Amino acid sequence: MSTTTTPQQARTVTGTGVVPGISYAPVAWKRDRPETTPRSTPVAPEDRPAEAERLTAAVAAVADRLEERASTATGVASEVLAATAALARDRGWRKAATKLVNAGTGAEEATIAAIAQFIATFEKLGGLMAERTTDLRDIRDRVVAQLLGLPEPGVPTPDHPVVLCADDLAPADTAGLDPALVVALVTELGGPTSHTAIISRQLGIPCIVAATGLRELEEGTLVLVDGTAGTITAGMEQEAARTLVEADAERLRAVREWRGPGRTADGREVELLANVQDGAGATVAARSEARGVGLFRTELCFLNADKEPDVATQSVIYAEVLDAFGEAKVVVRTLDAGSDKPLRYATMPNEENPALGVRGIRTAGRDEGLLTRQLDAVARAADSRSGAAREKVWVMAPMVATIPEAAWFARLCRERDLVPGIMVEVPSVALLADRFLEHVDFLSIGTNDLSQYTMAADRMSPHLATLTDPWQPGVLTLISMTARAGQAAGKPVGVCGEAAADPHLACVLVGLGVTSLSMAASAIATVGVQLGGVDVAACERAAAAALAADDAAAAKAAAVAALDG
Repeated sequence: MSTTTTPQQARTVTGTGVVPGISYAPVAWKRDRPETTPRSTPVAPEDRPAEAERLTAAVAAVADRLEERASTATGVASEVLAATAALARDRGWRKAATKLVNAGTGAEEATIAAIAQFIATFEKLGGLMAERTTDLRDIRDRVVAQLLGLPEPGVPTPDHPVVLCADDLAPADTAGLDPALVVALVTELGGPTSHTAIISRQLGIPCIVAATGLRELEEGTLVLVDGTAGTITAGMEQEAARTLVEADAERLRAVREWRGPGRTADGREVELLANVQDGAGATVAARSEARGVGLFRTELCFLNADKEPDVATQSVIYAEVLDAFGEAKVVVRTLDAGSDKPLRYATMPNEENPALGVRGIRTAGRDEGLLTRQLDAVARAADSRSGAAREKVWVMAPMVATIPEAAWFARLCRERDLVPGIMVEVPSVALLADRFLEHVDFLSIGTNDLSQYTMAADRMSPHLATLTDPWQPGVLTLISMTARAGQAAGKPVGVCGEAAADPHLACVLVGLGVTSLSMAASAIATVGVQLGGVDVAACERAAAAALAADDAAAAKAAAVAALDG
């Protein structure tokens, strides 16, 4: 990541491109957090109840606005706004702030200090909890602005198209953006799996993260954002920039008009599937060109559950997803509880390193019934289908690391007439894929975690985004080994991590031998268009070029050159 200058005085800032596309517009920076001046004396005892009430009212006002925005938004945007509103009302930080106010601290300072405590705790927990620190900072800034009587910080409300730039963006910033006015997102921090990237993909606008040197671009500077190359260029001739934007518009038109199924230019079919988390999401995904579900994240149905839902309750939830896709294939992932997705009834508390701890299938080691009851519920839901349709209900276990684990899980599935598979997230599975395939019927590669464990880098850390990039040759080598083992065994190997939604990387994955790609439904057409423009030989050349590269950036550049050549 760097800033360069060409002889024409164009300046280019480079980051990690996570959503493809080209946009040309002036820079608009996210509004900074409000400045506060610490009180020189404590709040008088007789004024503290009123100060506490002032804090309560400010929190309520911020949460109410977030909930109002959630009610008018749709899809992921609505979900993340509602989650942020719930975090604003969280009793934990509010109780800590009120305690400080009752001891004489002003409401503004109490808000800052209380949330700082929770940020430190979340950062120590790592994973998804560490990612929530962006949300906490956003809530802090909104509450402080409300207390000071200032406009809410965050995203400006432009009356013309802009490229929104920021150090980082919270869900409340990105959710509900108008893609006709915010035509690209660029952040100094963040990674391929951040909220910014996910919502940019939903909006269909270019997105670049981890762009070091971004602050050199001043408000109002005209820039060309290339989400494929990961570049933000200032000083480009306007005519040249508009030519590139018009060419990209042709690509977008093809994406809107694309209809499946997914196949290469020479006819190789590639299953393009959707990632879903509940029945409502599956209903929306079923309206897309998805040919089924490649990843049903069951744990996301139960994040707010205090106790394990019984088999009957679970089966109703699973049946909603199966019903949405009729007789199509649905791959159900058993609970991936722990680490970044804690469940109150399944997650082991106070682990020193939860990403390497008791998560996924490992929770069954503490309570086997969690897994067997879930499989009973999936089987009951699958019984609503008959014949060949029931055989398309596949089940896979996350975080499998050993062959005995895979064999045990496969036996449990087959006892219930379910098709067994496992996730490839731990490098040991990729290294011994042929032996794992002796026990299971399919493999599904979770590139988010596989990248994390291969590169020994927390995938939620914005500072390590270049290491956890799935373009890393080491990660691609493990994917290649897995796909080759699948080909030798005559069994399917899919990818269900964020890598599947990258159009160029999707071609590389096909070149490596991957048979299916599962992603957010909104990304399917983009991937389908890219695959339809190349043949298998081009995919294989791109894969070979990426494997031979030294790092992620070089792998991507080499693959794109091979595909475009």
